[in-house]
Amino acid sequence: MKFAMENGSYYSYLYLPKALEETQVAVITISSDQITKRKRKGPKGHAVDLKALEEVQTLLADESRQRDLLIEHLHKIQDQYQHISSKHLVALAHEMKLSPAEVYEVASFYHHFDVTKEGQTAPPALTVRVCESLSCSMAGSNDLIDALESGLNTEQVRVQKVPCVGRCQHAPVAVVGQNPIDEATTESVTQAVDKNEITAAVTDYISHEAYLADAGYQTLKGVLDGSIETESIIKKMEDSGLRGLGGAGFPAGRKWRIVSSFDGPRLMAVNIDEGEPGTFKDRHYLESDPHRFLEGMLIAALTVGCEEIYIYLRDEYAGCREILTKELDNLRTQFPTEIPPIHLRRGAGAYICGEESAMVESIEGKRGMPRLRPPFLAEVGLFGRPTLEHNMESVYWVRDIVEKGPDWFASYGRHERKGLRSFSISGRVNKPGVHLAPAGITMRELIAEYCGGMLDGHEFYGYFPGGASGGILPESMADIPMDFDTLNEHGCFIGSAAVVVFSNQDSAKELALNAMKFFEEESCGQCVPCRVGTAKAAALMEQKEWDTDLMEELSSVMIDASICGLGQAAPNPLRCAIKYFPQEITGK
Repeated sequence: MKFAMENGSYYSYLYLPKALEETQVAVITISSDQITKRKRKGPKGHAVDLKALEEVQTLLADESRQRDLLIEHLHKIQDQYQHISSKHLVALAHEMKLSPAEVYEVASFYHHFDVTKEGQTAPPALTVRVCESLSCSMAGSNDLIDALESGLNTEQVRVQKVPCVGRCQHAPVAVVGQNPIDEATTESVTQAVDKNEITAAVTDYISHEAYLADAGYQTLKGVLDGSIETESIIKKMEDSGLRGLGGAGFPAGRKWRIVSSFDGPRLMAVNIDEGEPGTFKDRHYLESDPHRFLEGMLIAALTVGCEEIYIYLRDEYAGCREILTKELDNLRTQFPTEIPPIHLRRGAGAYICGEESAMVESIEGKRGMPRLRPPFLAEVGLFGRPTLEHNMESVYWVRDIVEKGPDWFASYGRHERKGLRSFSISGRVNKPGVHLAPAGITMRELIAEYCGGMLDGHEFYGYFPGGASGGILPESMADIPMDFDTLNEHGCFIGSAAVVVFSNQDSAKELALNAMKFFEEESCGQCVPCRVGTAKAAALMEQKEWDTDLMEELSSVMIDASICGLGQAAPNPLRCAIKYFPQEITGK
């Protein structure tokens, strides 16, 4: 059927086949004044609820409505009402001059936004999140979840299973509202709920005044007044051998030189979205010495010529957010005009945003989906500008390297490796936590010298050298130097040095499945090899008998065809379980 209009009349041409041999054409003429509109049951599109609009305007107050603040404004609604209703979503879209569909696709992408449609019941006012990732699972979080689900009033409290919350050394961990409960028990969580203890505590850290008293920001002042030349700083960074400590390990000095070679304006983005199961080093340094990080960040930005700085902090770190908010204000008071503008942006519960380009998308107020490359962020990054992207710990060491010289950092190391590594260690050891150790140290040395040995009754059986994505190695391979590139030939990598130690009371097969389910949950869904591959792999791994040939075929496709590191690294635990723990897979 075809439609046409001529001289105010609509013509409908209906082609009627006759015995499949010829075609007849029926022409139906309808005058335009004969056409009547169907009576609508409601207004066209999404009507703005005036009360909801007033509430959103009150929350936003005089803050900018610019597009990249969408996630920040969604947080305001979520924090105030513990969910985001369709009315508030439409009102926010109206206020920011965006389509409701655009706001919805962003809000529904992130785990920490509870979007409720019309007619849906809002979730309870309080949510208790219990980590079910590697270390917490080993420490009994599944039993804790079951006990809380049966013991708490589910009409008033929602219990959620969630991936790693970045407190692995205190496993199992539950988060009541925004208050993390370490070594959580049914009693301790219930007590926090009953007392409405829902706010994160702020740690005792080196304050702005204490940092200044210890010669803090003197190096930054030297950069600002020109007494320390930027070229000398880049040269020191190159000579130190410092590599990106977020996982990729790209040489820091080389990155600075590359970004500075592109025409400005340039920007800087700091990634503190450490969602890799087993990782918590960035939180450790923020909670103890935040100004060392801030000074290093500013030195890097000024050296490279970045005009603005964006700090992306994972939402689970509510205590760190309070620290940074306060200390950034102190910093702006100390340097009211000399330093670039610094923006603190809040993640919303998406592991994929630890990938640098996905983080940039999130900072811009979008879904955190990785970009295809090239171009790389150094050339076309945040808001389309050349961007210096760094992990928080990477710039934490800048002040020391500039002041003490590159040889100071490079002088550390073992087994022909150079530098220092902050190992986040959790699992079956006596002293879990962040341990600063020489690069190249072995797992056996780490356990003996830094972790106080294995827990009583636990025999060292295996370890994840680089979090869930870094693969799994058995105790027999605990003498390999742990550093960038040293584990690659074994199908593993050190990544952000998130080490999870397990014992003969644990199952490598079950831990590999735990890791794969994490990747299935956290896949952004952009590419089929990752979205479908992780789900298929998890289903195969749940079978009593593993089809190892099919698993290997699936792994190869995921590694070769996934857009970003999530899908490419997800098969590592699976492959390692088959290769290094055959006694669990085949019984041989």
